[in-house]
Amino acid sequence: MNAEELLERPDTTSPEAGRVALKFFFNVMELWGCTPAQQRVLLGGIGNTTYHKYKKLPRVRLPHDTLERISYLMGIHKALRIIFSNSPGKASEWVHKANAAPPFNGQSALDYMLNGRVIDLADIRRYLDGVRG
Repeated sequence: MNAEELLERPDTTSPEAGRVALKFFFNVMELWGCTPAQQRVLLGGIGNTTYHKYKKLPRVRLPHDTLERISYLMGIHKALRIIFSNSPGKASEWVHKANAAPPFNGQSALDYMLNGRVIDLADIRRYLDGVRG
């Protein structure tokens, strides 16, 4: 399957989609400077063995919950790239900065996401979509 076919009919349950999602995830985690422990929480509280397996970027059918989490992170990353299009480094910094706006209430976006629930990722995505307009 080539890239055009993936774009025309994305099969999010395919092993190749799992590999692509994981590659995106680990690239963003590197940009954001997240620790392995933080990455495991963002992936849904996965164990060390699964984490190290995923780091090898296997062709794997990811659980729906994991795909949903990575999808929200994709949206968050995209929104930050748009908002900070003139200074991309600020996008990564923003994730770590304390934010007084709801829903953060003084926490950083990363700290908020590290509560570990899918809804926390969705909240950040909605917030950024609202900022972006």
